Amino acid sequence: NPYNDLVYRNMAIVLEFADLATMFMLDMLHHVTQRGRYRELIATAGNVAVVGLLGIAYLFVMQEGAAYSRMTFGITLVLYFILSYTTRLAWKRVLASGKWDRNRRSLLIVTTKAEAKEVVETVKLNNYGKFLISGLVIVDKDMAGQSIAGVNVIANSKDAPMYVCQQWIDEVLIVVPDDKPYPDELIKKLEETGVTMHLRLSKIAAVEDRPQGAGQFVEKIGSYTVLTTSLNYASPKQLLFKRVMDIAGGLVGCLLTVIIFIFIAPVIYISSPGPIFFSQDRIGENGKKFKIYKFRSMYMDAEARKAELMKQNRVADGKMFKLDFDPRVIGNKILPDGTKKTGIGNFIRVTSLDEFPQFFNVLKGDMSLVGTRPPLPGEVSEYEIHHRARLAIKPGITGMWQVSGRSDITDFEEVVRLDTKYIKEWTPALDIKILFKTVKTVLGKEGSM
Repeated sequence: NPYNDLVYRNMAIVLEFADLATMFMLDMLHHVTQRGRYRELIATAGNVAVVGLLGIAYLFVMQEGAAYSRMTFGITLVLYFILSYTTRLAWKRVLASGKWDRNRRSLLIVTTKAEAKEVVETVKLNNYGKFLISGLVIVDKDMAGQSIAGVNVIANSKDAPMYVCQQWIDEVLIVVPDDKPYPDELIKKLEETGVTMHLRLSKIAAVEDRPQGAGQFVEKIGSYTVLTTSLNYASPKQLLFKRVMDIAGGLVGCLLTVIIFIFIAPVIYISSPGPIFFSQDRIGENGKKFKIYKFRSMYMDAEARKAELMKQNRVADGKMFKLDFDPRVIGNKILPDGTKKTGIGNFIRVTSLDEFPQFFNVLKGDMSLVGTRPPLPGEVSEYEIHHRARLAIKPGITGMWQVSGRSDITDFEEVVRLDTKYIKEWTPALDIKILFKTVKTVLGKEGSM
């Protein structure tokens, strides 16, 4: 057993960390599903070579090269290469089977009638389970309601932007034959929604005023080489950092939720008998629906009473719902002399204690620590096309406009502007800054009570 020897045991640990560092720092697994067997062979060989060099560097620095068998080192790298290569190929076959639906992205295909069948079949054959084709938009004929290659035509060029605005669509692939012009007006409208677009590269030169998102890069969708454009591009490293931060924050937040529950649950139940937790359908990233969880701060009939209070809504267009004094909140009442009395529900909301169960949403991946606030389905149904841009990322427990000193904002256009600004300027550092501001804001509220 070589692991009885301290040198070999240490080397095993070093090689494992070297492997993880190599894949992370050099993005060795970036676009792994889009590589053929030969390209995968070359990528795996490069990964093994870098890990080997790091192992040699460790032995040299620690002056333990003489104590470690060169034959063992060589066999280790050969076995790693074989196992890694076969595992990657096997994993891509699993992805291609489409059994991992949870992480598939909703793809809308925009094309012509003549090209539609070929595009659908190409994407299905080469997407490695990455996409779930949500529908077709035929730009040269109104075929809404019909089906091509098993995929429904859901809209024409005129209706497509509003469909994207109100349905779950992560990305849009636009493929038009060389002898047909690109639908410039449709592209401009789709850019306004903030959805990620893929434009076939051979046609890019023909597009007037093509989208100029913050993130533009070339990649492959199926067998098509496309120019991808989005409001902001996040590298795999940045996305991994954000997810790791979400998981760490989610674990801490769930632990705090359990502690808070012990103290707050009896008070909620005594004040208003019923469930301690409240769940509600919300609209998440790119229109995907999920259930959000909160500590219940309102009476059981709160949703039924919302309609009668709409005339008091401070946001006149109905795209958000805010009241100066909400009688549905537990303990809130207006006394005979007109005095407004608050109770435990108001305390829970002012101190943001009702938000803590959302850390479970963060762990699930429906939400992030920092993002935009998730709207209600009824609010999204009132959205105009440009409002959809605020759905371009995962919703968050906190966000830019909540900590900007304008959390009581009543102009929805200002909310959209701040959310879009956050998406376009997003960096891990910005998230950390917002989190610190959130803690400061919440502590400030508690101190002023």
